[in-house]
Amino acid sequence: MTTSKGTILLTGGLGYIGSHTAITLIENGYEVVIVDNLSNSSLSTLGRIEKILSKKITFFKSSIDDKKTLDNIFTNIEIDAVIHFSAFKSVTESVQNPLEYYKNNVSNFIDFLKICDEHGMNRIIYSSSATVYSPNASSPITEDAATGPVNPYGNTKLCGEMILRDLCSEQSNWQVGILRYFNPAGAHESALIGESPRGTPNNLMPYIADVAIGKRNHLNIYGDDYPTVDGTGVRDYIHVMDLAEGHLATLEYLLHTKESVTLNLGTGTGTSVLQLVKTYENASGYKIPYHMTDRRPGDIAACYADPERAKRLLGWKAKRSIHDMCLSSWKWISQKTEYQRSESE
Repeated sequence: MTTSKGTILLTGGLGYIGSHTAITLIENGYEVVIVDNLSNSSLSTLGRIEKILSKKITFFKSSIDDKKTLDNIFTNIEIDAVIHFSAFKSVTESVQNPLEYYKNNVSNFIDFLKICDEHGMNRIIYSSSATVYSPNASSPITEDAATGPVNPYGNTKLCGEMILRDLCSEQSNWQVGILRYFNPAGAHESALIGESPRGTPNNLMPYIADVAIGKRNHLNIYGDDYPTVDGTGVRDYIHVMDLAEGHLATLEYLLHTKESVTLNLGTGTGTSVLQLVKTYENASGYKIPYHMTDRRPGDIAACYADPERAKRLLGWKAKRSIHDMCLSSWKWISQKTEYQRSESE
């Protein structure tokens, strides 16, 4: 019988990034406990994770400020670290409902940290975002670039970072890994789990996928006059499985050092909107109709990571290509309807 390397609590662990990270952790010798209130995820994802792994997963339907549930977990299960995925993540929604975003992403997070501290659980990996950087930061963006979010979502992520840094500064028992994601994309190779946004997608690739399967008539591209390779905006897309492996590498760094760390998780390569559309067409075999429209306020020409710190400290770097992301996304989205039908029967 294989000995577990440790047990990791994943808050929001049935979401897009959390579910892929759960699989990666378990495949690399860890046990996981998932807490998720299903506000932006589905219980069916748990069954799909279990199918991929042929293993039952410990799951609690709960919010991160539910002290009773968390007290029960920390009292009865030896948790070695927390990976905190639980947050609202739509820039558009955050502009429309800033108080809800601050309540969930900051206030509830503070309550969660208090409960962790009461139980001596002071090792946490925090899902942050490249939205914390100033729009004036020049690419490739290093971790030392100026911060300055331009929307409430980015502000809540930066608030979380500041809270954790203050804890580490004042209390030596806290150890934190802050991970600034660029643009996660793609799906698990099994095509059993992937990105499944509710309503209108906030990210580009699931929107393209909706067009490819005929759910939407066309893609709107905002601006074709940027100083880029083809005039469309350039971003750093990272395969969700590379991102999951980045969490694994960060966890092992924290477990084997006494250091805290802030890292970019990206590829270091920019891809334009039109390049992504063309690659998705090649992967899916379908034409993606698009309309060119005016630039959106606040959008910038290019944003991509300098991932060298993660490579140097963790020995991690993204391995999968844009084609890999598009192909896995297409396999997931094209089979998703069949899964939903079978699960409802």
